[in-house]
Amino acid sequence: MVSSTVNVVRYSALFGGIAYGFFHRRSLQADHDLHKLEHAVHERQRLVAEAKEAWKRKKEAALDTTLVTDPEDPRFDLEKLIAKWEKSS
Repeated sequence: MVSSTVNVVRYSALFGGIAYGFFHRRSLQADHDLHKLEHAVHERQRLVAEAKEAWKRKKEAALDTTLVTDPEDPRFDLEKLIAKWEKSS
């Protein structure tokens, strides 16, 4: 038979370990949630910057009116048209 003192020590250690595990997991989860939030914000900023750059390229392409796309026009230049397509894609 085990003495009551040993049982008290066992259960105290058990409950102490459970409490430690609970609080440790809470702190780890809080750090993980913060990291996840920072990653989401950073990803959103990257996407916004990428969209702004695409919008800027689209506006620049729209302003380029010197390019003639009609093959019947005497000013038509196939090399310039292909270069514009390569630049836009």
